[in-house]
Amino acid sequence: MLLNDLLRAIEPIEVLGRTDKEINSLHFDSRQIGPGDLFVAQVGTAVDGHAFIHSCVANGCAAVVLSDRRFMPKKEENTTYILVDNTDKALGLLASKWFGEPSKNLKLVGVTGTNGKTTIATLLYKLVRALGHKAGLLSTVVNYVENEAIPATHTTPDAIELNGLLRKMVDAGCEYAFMEVSSHAIAQERVAGLDYDGALFTNLTRDHIDYHKTFDNYRDTKKRLFDGLKNSAFAITNKDDKNGLVMTQNCRANVHTYSTRSLADYKAQILEEGFDGMLLNINGKEVFVPLVGRFNVSNLLCIYGAAVCLGFDEMEVLRVLSTLTPVNGRFETIHSDKGWTAIVDYAHTPDAVDNVIQTIREIKREGTKLITVVGCGGNRDKGKRPMMAQIAKRGSEQLILTSDNPRDEEPQDILNDMKAGLTEEELRSTLVIEDRATAIQTACTLAQNGDVILIAGKGHEDYQIIRGVKHHFDDHEEVKKYI
Repeated sequence: MLLNDLLRAIEPIEVLGRTDKEINSLHFDSRQIGPGDLFVAQVGTAVDGHAFIHSCVANGCAAVVLSDRRFMPKKEENTTYILVDNTDKALGLLASKWFGEPSKNLKLVGVTGTNGKTTIATLLYKLVRALGHKAGLLSTVVNYVENEAIPATHTTPDAIELNGLLRKMVDAGCEYAFMEVSSHAIAQERVAGLDYDGALFTNLTRDHIDYHKTFDNYRDTKKRLFDGLKNSAFAITNKDDKNGLVMTQNCRANVHTYSTRSLADYKAQILEEGFDGMLLNINGKEVFVPLVGRFNVSNLLCIYGAAVCLGFDEMEVLRVLSTLTPVNGRFETIHSDKGWTAIVDYAHTPDAVDNVIQTIREIKREGTKLITVVGCGGNRDKGKRPMMAQIAKRGSEQLILTSDNPRDEEPQDILNDMKAGLTEEELRSTLVIEDRATAIQTACTLAQNGDVILIAGKGHEDYQIIRGVKHHFDDHEEVKKYI
């Protein structure tokens, strides 16, 4: 593609050098640069890409996009220099242009919020395919181009990978694409240039404060997804969340609401509930779904609303909803022959842990125990650690604190942060077992007929990172080994 054509996607402050040259490839990683490539120098949290401009030029790159004027040469060189305000945003816009603006050829729906993004995006993808349409998925667990699974490394990929996947979806004949949109991706402009037909808001609770610094910053970052919607798009927001209507302030799209507690466009109530599913009343129609929990009622309402806004028949949508099963690691049940049930769930925020515990307590038989196994991730928001321990302790008959993904932190330091949320009396009845496999085995040993074990935090993940080293580890496998 000619550099001239690419530059139509952005508004450069200054261009030094020729623009009538062919660009071979687009990169933000200087190690991938070769002759004829375009390098975008991003200012990262740990490394500034501007420091690698010289090596990229030495490797023959055709052009450099930068935001720091100090790295502009004094006179014209073989390499073209393009000065912009924000290289993160420029990369998103350039990536979209490079791949032929694929989001404009799809009905693209973004899902944002703290909890529920994976469930909603994944079940929407499954629902649309069950209704006979080709679709793609971008999620925390796995990406899909129609039925081709592609491993996921981030909730939302970088701008080049993201647009490349959307291009693959278009080339595969997909009509729809559903994607999780993380706050990091919005803040880092990874989704710049995407053309959304719809945006969905789940809820907002404490998360990623280590990155955003304040809750208000976190909320306002999420809101940017809705602020950028076009007039013809739709926005669906959770009226039960105090930030739900904040998200759609200043939103130009057609706004719809869902609620389990008040008047809304999409409403539902639980008629019956068990560990195998719920009988719901959704907008006056009864449907049994093989999912559990009030949080999943909200998720299903959001899915239902999105499908209706996309133009699908309401009764057909309800029919398919009744066939959808839980997403990997989201309230997955494993039954033992001794009569107890283990639930593996990705809950890794205080609110998510509380929601799952409350759901279990509403369903389990009176006189039985809830045994909760939970840890907290390393190199992440330390403020939520004591909160999670406190919530888990007060909602469980037995609490076992253990490791999650310690990453580069010492596991015991994380456990000490969690223990700080408990009183001395609560600590005396709490088990602290650093090794997660041993903690799960202990919970299984303690469980009796009718008891429920909640194993929270890792869900679909099949690894642990301990002192910087990645090991295979799967909560499901550990329970099944014991059984």
